[in-house]
Amino acid sequence: MKSPVGTQPRVVATRVLDAVLHHGRSLKAELATALNQLPDPRDRALVEAICFAVLREGARFDAALTAWLPRPLAKRDRELRALLLAGFAQLDPIGLPAHAAVGATVEAARVLGRQHQSGLVNALLRRAQREGLPALEPRAQWPRWLRERVERDWPDHADAIFTASAQAPPSWLRVNRRQSCRDDYLERLRQHDIEAVPVTDLADALYLQSAVPVASLPGFAEGMVSVQDGAAQRVADALAPPPGSRVLDACAAPGGKAAHLLERDPTLRLTALDIDPLRLRQVRETLDRLQLAGHAQLHAADASDLDSWWDGNPFDAVLLDAPCSATGIVRRQPDVLLHRRDSDLVALGKLQAALLDNLWRTLTPGGVLLYATCSILQSENATQVEAFLARTPDAVAEPLGDGFGHPSGAGRQRLPGEDDMDGFFYARLRKAG
Repeated sequence: MKSPVGTQPRVVATRVLDAVLHHGRSLKAELATALNQLPDPRDRALVEAICFAVLREGARFDAALTAWLPRPLAKRDRELRALLLAGFAQLDPIGLPAHAAVGATVEAARVLGRQHQSGLVNALLRRAQREGLPALEPRAQWPRWLRERVERDWPDHADAIFTASAQAPPSWLRVNRRQSCRDDYLERLRQHDIEAVPVTDLADALYLQSAVPVASLPGFAEGMVSVQDGAAQRVADALAPPPGSRVLDACAAPGGKAAHLLERDPTLRLTALDIDPLRLRQVRETLDRLQLAGHAQLHAADASDLDSWWDGNPFDAVLLDAPCSATGIVRRQPDVLLHRRDSDLVALGKLQAALLDNLWRTLTPGGVLLYATCSILQSENATQVEAFLARTPDAVAEPLGDGFGHPSGAGRQRLPGEDDMDGFFYARLRKAG
């Protein structure tokens, strides 16, 4: 018998959540595969909304299960837990009509082979409808060890960080100045009834009043515009290579920052590296869409292993957007809080230091290296740069303006949600000539 309308997206969302919550999978990767099962864009949007809501507010939902179940769910019932969390998310915060949310989720239990538990699903969702779900502070979603690090690093801003990280992020666009000026593209958006606002100190940025599907953006397929957060767009301003410079983007995937540099100056001689050949393919696809493929050399290589890729010809500017904890983009990647471990920071710190030391060797005297992360942890940012400067006599930190965030050691730190941007760190380092 054919399942009622609306059942399949609940089934897909449950399977994605089970993979992410219980099997350590990446939300982004799971969604990329799962959404292909759903031809209707409304169903795809619902699955995304459910999954993000659960990962942002799952602590509330688990508190309800703890209070309402006589005993914890067994390991064999992890899929059931994922389904229940998906059901709670539909009621609050998504706010779907209760009859639709409950009915389709109960039917999803049957499709998932849990007919014997459909009554329990119905009872728990009906209770959530009647009584509401527990209210918890956003900090409750963060693991204790990571929450304490944020509170120690940013005591005056911690509550704002937790609150901003629990919100759905806004949409930012970057207009490709090689194809259109920002004002002209803004008018094109208005003709498509898409409201956007230019940002004064970001020359290529538009801030969308409401999120829209990428496919609905006029000229997107032709490379007229890209989706890129305002904080990431500031990287081009922070590096600011002279015209025609030889530039290295050392950890380039998915290619947005390299593309932005080339959109501003196609005379740059840019080399883009990524250690993962599959991720390097994303860089190529990005540059192809933006009609910039012929302006960059791409190499799949470990940036810290110079013998594997560097020809000894120095670079005038190096962008090191370093691998990090991603704690500044939790609102975009909420599974960071689920997967990140304290021990990861030790390994990441060693990798960041190795990349700084080795890439510094590729920089010409007088050149600039921009160290950037999407982290808010000082161990990866201000402390990492301070240690590098202490062991590198020919490295000098150069000041960046207030637009890059709070002063933080030798760099600047933007915190999540400030000016509706992601959390991001920038340090501009000059090699003595």
